[in-house]
Amino acid sequence: MQEPEEKKIALELLETEQAYVNRLHLLDQVFYTELMKEAKTGKTVPEEVVKMIFSNISSIYQFHAEFFLPELRKRMEDWNRNPRIGDVIQKLAPFLKMYGEYVKNFDKAVELITAWSEKSPPFQELIADIQKRKVCANLTLQHHMLEPVQRIPRYELLLKDYVRKLPPQSPDRGDAEKALEMIFMVAKHSNAAIAEMERLQNLWVVYQRLGLEDDIVDPSNELIKEGPIQKISTRNNSTSEKYLFLFNNMLLYCVPKVIQVGAEFQVHLRMDVEGMKVRELKDTEFPHTFLVSGKQRTLELQAR
Repeated sequence: MQEPEEKKIALELLETEQAYVNRLHLLDQVFYTELMKEAKTGKTVPEEVVKMIFSNISSIYQFHAEFFLPELRKRMEDWNRNPRIGDVIQKLAPFLKMYGEYVKNFDKAVELITAWSEKSPPFQELIADIQKRKVCANLTLQHHMLEPVQRIPRYELLLKDYVRKLPPQSPDRGDAEKALEMIFMVAKHSNAAIAEMERLQNLWVVYQRLGLEDDIVDPSNELIKEGPIQKISTRNNSTSEKYLFLFNNMLLYCVPKVIQVGAEFQVHLRMDVEGMKVRELKDTEFPHTFLVSGKQRTLELQAR
């Protein structure tokens, strides 16, 4: 007899989960444990750095190895009597929120591995040594670390497929659909963490271009728009090239630097968005002009 399609997918979920737990074991019990042991001797890297690289991998490993994989295995052994996995996945879904932290930290972790490999030869040697082992299958630490980032989308795909293949009268239909909805919400949560991380990175790049790294690094700042603008001087009826950065809380009025060493712009004026007024001007000589008036001062500007 041919196995039903939904059972094949449930078995694939179990097989990939087993392989995934092996990968988590490698990350937590081999890489993390051995690097931490070396860090404690004070010869390779500070312990703090190792903790920052591996984020909350221990909690993720523990959850999958001690809860999700055994539950899934038990369920598949009992499949003929009780053909369902939807309820098990529903129990799993809330715990997947802990991936947000890992995903958000991922880029930083990879940067730390690169930076400390250059700074500390013993650190690099230890990683290279572990990577040579058979269990690593010729893959780098960074490659193994990508696995948790990709795991939630994988659950979503498998479960979508599972729900699609379920017969209409299947006892698992209701649970499986609810589980899929929950996984979808967690994936959204994980994507939001990635988006937030990208937003903060972009913000940091903007601060560097402004030479303001220490000054306005407020993570709640949000860059809304930036671009070149002409400043109109009413005194001598001329314009000069300026550059604006509009954040959710302030407008930075900048001058592009001629010699671009370090920062790209010099901030001439910072205007609070609160209480700011913008008014379009009908000027035949200078089209596309507008007036920006704030607590600090008023500017007459011309857009392209």
